[in-house]
Amino acid sequence: MLKNYIFRFDEEKSMKRRTALTIAGSDSSGGAGIQADIKTMIVNGVYAMSAVTALTAQNTMGVTAVEESTPEFLAAQIDAVFTDIRPDAVKIGMVSSGALIRVIAAKLAEYKAENIVVDPVMVATSGAKLISEEGIEALSTFLLPAAAVITPNIPEAQILASMEITTPDDMEKAAGRIYDKYGCSVLCKGGHQLNDANDILYDGKSMCWFRGKRIDNPNTHGTGCTLSSAIAANLAKGADLPQAVERAKEYVSGALAAMLDLGRGSGPMDHGFPLDSVNTEASDR
Repeated sequence: MLKNYIFRFDEEKSMKRRTALTIAGSDSSGGAGIQADIKTMIVNGVYAMSAVTALTAQNTMGVTAVEESTPEFLAAQIDAVFTDIRPDAVKIGMVSSGALIRVIAAKLAEYKAENIVVDPVMVATSGAKLISEEGIEALSTFLLPAAAVITPNIPEAQILASMEITTPDDMEKAAGRIYDKYGCSVLCKGGHQLNDANDILYDGKSMCWFRGKRIDNPNTHGTGCTLSSAIAANLAKGADLPQAVERAKEYVSGALAAMLDLGRGSGPMDHGFPLDSVNTEASDR
């Protein structure tokens, strides 16, 4: 026989958890976008919220349809979050239009958002551009200067730094150029056949390399989303930027090393693999 349980609110035992907001597109397959962001944020110890920039119909083999949010509806979502459960950090992913980018920038300024992490999704793995020239201009003018850190991959860093990147020295030079241009810290991500997942962080004062080992796993869908969300989650918990990056890279490596194998194309990582409790403890307010 089932018992009836009564849950009573106990003010002394109630917990305030650090919070994070993802502003990005939906991925119906769950491997990237807001679905990956939310899973990542939860596993990394924060309460996750979302504002959806676009709905996509996609799976491990590709995207078949996209329905973009209107600027008004995106603004309403951001208002709803900030006026009730204020985020301690904000991650921004793929936003394809200048109108949406301007709305995001205006709302984050209005609410004086903190710990803004921008994953400047501009170029697909195939090399195809995912954002219009007008969108790149809006991103560069309104959003990147407001970020605490941006996380471009090599093709994206080449666009932002207006230079070709073929060596680790080029990565350092590009990071410096991007910082000088936008005034935000830069995590220039390696990979893309340049090195074994070594990333460079530049905060305007020093260059810090984060060495990584390439994991032989073909299922890498959503790695960029996952890394930037993990950085945001750790910033929300009070980590400084180098510590947040280090923890985020460890998390991504673990998710890849779990060797999840789903779907018929480039599959997702295992966002829910067991994570060291040191990295997942949520800080009380």
